[in-house]
Order: sequence, then C-alpha cells, then structure tokens
Amino acid sequence: MEDSMSPSTTYTSRAVWPTAAVPGEGIPWRREDQPPADAAPEDRTRDASGPLAPQAPASISTASGNAQASEQHEITVTDAGASAGDPEGPGADAVPDGAVLLDELRAAIGRYVVLSSEEALTAVTLWVAASHIQPALQHAPRLAVVSPTKGCGKSRVLDVLHETVHQPMMTVNTSPAVIFRVIGKKPPTLLVDEADTIFGPKAGDKEDLRGLLNAGHQRNRPAWRISGPEHKPTPYPTFAMAALAGIGDLPDTIMDRAVVLRMQKRKPGEKVTPFRSRYSVPELNALRDELAAWLSPLRGPASRMVPKMPVEDRAADTWEPLVIVADLAGGHWPAQARAACLAMTRHEAAQDEQANLKTRLLRDIHRVFERESNPEALATQDLVAALIQDAEGPWAEFGTKGLNAYHLANLLRDFGISPANHRFDKGKQAKAYMRNRFLDAWARNCPDLAEATTASEQGATPPRQARRLPLAPPTGSLPIGPPGSGTGPKPTR
Repeated sequence: MEDSMSPSTTYTSRAVWPTAAVPGEGIPWRREDQPPADAAPEDRTRDASGPLAPQAPASISTASGNAQASEQHEITVTDAGASAGDPEGPGADAVPDGAVLLDELRAAIGRYVVLSSEEALTAVTLWVAASHIQPALQHAPRLAVVSPTKGCGKSRVLDVLHETVHQPMMTVNTSPAVIFRVIGKKPPTLLVDEADTIFGPKAGDKEDLRGLLNAGHQRNRPAWRISGPEHKPTPYPTFAMAALAGIGDLPDTIMDRAVVLRMQKRKPGEKVTPFRSRYSVPELNALRDELAAWLSPLRGPASRMVPKMPVEDRAADTWEPLVIVADLAGGHWPAQARAACLAMTRHEAAQDEQANLKTRLLRDIHRVFERESNPEALATQDLVAALIQDAEGPWAEFGTKGLNAYHLANLLRDFGISPANHRFDKGKQAKAYMRNRFLDAWARNCPDLAEATTASEQGATPPRQARRLPLAPPTGSLPIGPPGSGTGPKPTR
C-alpha cells in the first residue's frame, strides 16, 4: 500500500487547506486580503509585488542548482481530476511557489533586522522554514544569536522568529520541568532569550536545562527521570529546534550544533523598519501560515531526502534541514543555501582558529617565562620581543607588522590578564605581566603545563642555605633488583 506522503500520491478530491486556527500557528492568510499597490506603506502588511505565480500541482520538481549537488530530488503529485488542458482543475492553486515564498520571507526578515551578511539572512530564512518540517527531521539545528554587547538586535531577531516559526515557545527563565513536559510528539520551537543566564557565570544550578538543549539536537535522545507516585523511570523527549540569544559565545557543545548569527550594532546609515505589532505581526503570521501550507504536506518526502552536502560530520547534520528546505523550494535556493553553509561554517572555523591561537599564546608565554627562570614579572616589551623572535611561532607575522603590546593585551583580555606597572631591579619601572596572573589561565587551558609546573616546583632543589650539612652515606649495599622484587639492602654485620 502506498504511503499517503510518498513522492507520488493520487488524490480523488480537491485539496482544501484547513481554515481553523491552530495554537501557535494562527489563522491562514488569504492573498485576496493583500492591500492595493498604491496603499500607504504603514497600511500595508506585506510587499504588494503581485500574487505568486501559480504552480501546477501535476508536477513539483526540486532540483539542486549547485554544481556540487548532482542529484535531483523530485516530488510528483498527481490529481485525478486535473489534466494538462484544465488549469483550473482541483488543487490548481493549492501549492504555493516555494522559491518565491522563501524570497518573500527573506525580504520580510531583512526589513526588521540587520544581519552580518547575506549568507546569514539566507540561513535564518531557511531555519524558520525548517521548523515547519520539524517532525520529518533527524536533527534539530540550534540557532545561536550572539553579540559582544547589548543593543545589537538579538531580541528583535527572536521577535521576528516568534511570528514566523512553527509553534513558538518563548522563554527566559522557564524551569526544565516545564520544557520536559511541553516537548512531546509535536514539539514546539524553543526561543530562549538571555541564554547567558543558562550558560554564563550567572547560570547557577541549571544542569538539567543545559543537558536538554544539548541532547535535543538529535532525535531519540530522551532524558530519563523518576516520575509518578510509583517512582517509575520515565523517558522525556528532548528533540526540538531551539534559538538561543545571549551576550558572548555560548558553550562549544551548543555552538557546534548551531547555525551561528554574530550580531553587531547597526551603523549610522543602516535603517530597519520599526517592529509594530499592529502591522508587523499580521504580515509575518501570513508568511508563517503559507509556509505551513506549503511544507506540511511535504514532510513525508522531506524525511526521505538525502541532499548532497558541501560539509561533513556535525556541520552536515546541522545544515541538512536547511538544505532540504532549499531543495524543496528549487530555483536559486539550492545553490544559495549551500553557499551560505560553506561561508558560515568556514567563518566559525576561523573563530575556532582564533581561540586556538590564544591557547598557543599561553603556551608560548609559559615557555618564555621558563627560559627566563620564571621571574616574578616580565616587561611587556621584553615579552613581545621574545615572542617575535620565536622562529616557529606565528607572532612575527601577526597583524600587519608583527605582534605588538596592543595585540598582546587584546589577546589576553579574555583570560582576565592585563599588564600593570612593576618596579624591577635597580629602580627600573615599566609595564609588565606578572607570572602569577597566568597561573589560572594555564590551569584551565593548558592543564599539562600547569601539572608540569607544579611538579617541578614541588621537586625543586632546596635553597643553598638549607643544605649546609652533607648527607650521611648509606649503610649496606644498594638494591640490585627491580622495585618489589624483594632484593634490597643487605644488613650490616
């Protein structure tokens, strides 16, 4: 028996979309509700660029436009009552043009927020659309919305997502018990603001919520809890798409599973449309309802699609739902999605390299201190000169003219290390780095160096004044066999 969601399905009656409101999804919006083209901008709820081009339901073909994606994913829906000569047959206007619909969603998001790149805008658009096929996905990608300071537009991104994703659940300080019970067979899309209160120094005891967000990236990773009066072990589903906004990077376990948006403050010339509930919410809700009408019937085919990915491993798991949506839409979206995937994953890889560069700096500074017999402090200029002279290090080519005092302070700032005035021998005073300020950073980021330093200090030769008396010579003979062999010193007669 053929699955009703298989690529080829025969309908005997005209497809009719439900008009009843669904919690979290709203009431379907009709194109005839669109205002006239000459309406004032503030009276318009969306771009009046004309109706979408009708798409015949007899054949929906979604071919990847990327040169790397040689495979084509085809979905064919045949209607018994429609024919080539009957454009007004059953379902003639039931399926919207996916590519044009994504274009409209992308333009709407771009009006309300300023993102770092065109690729980032493409990624957000596809992430929103992917939430509407969440039941068909094997992985639920996170959307990490991070910024260096407040006022960069993170909350506005969540506002737009709340009106466009499938069944949104906005939370700031919700308990894990609530989320465990909300996520079920039909999970919501979690929107978590102020994520630094979960992962940052203010987090406190929120290990359950951290574990839920980590495990929920992949299907069939339940959280087991003791529940009910009989204290029975009960599995709670964790699989759900989630967007997390916060200041500073989230933990690596989240960033590795996320499409990362790095927000910045808007420049003076960058303008956005004010987000007003009276006008903005109906527009975005209309797009959400059209996304649901287009993608909900395609969940079955989407679950069987294996798109060609330009990345591998966990990055491929995270981006695959977005590429699936792009392949379903067709047109320029398959190539555009893969280009965004490559650009954004490479950018995050460069961010990881920057983090690795800082770890390299800590190790090289440790080596400089060791070479100078671990003094109490090293002058900034001396430390910079020693790093530049290291032929194997990257510091001579760092920046445009090599590492300088400003670069050094900037790289060490995240570790809480900064230079200070220090008085050296012979009354010399200069900016310097104190060795004890590095001990915590070495212990956290280079534990092998910290252990070696501790061992060497514990086993150091006592000071000269503490060993004035010679050691007494040993009596008897020294052991010959290996330790534990029973061979030891012979007693004297």
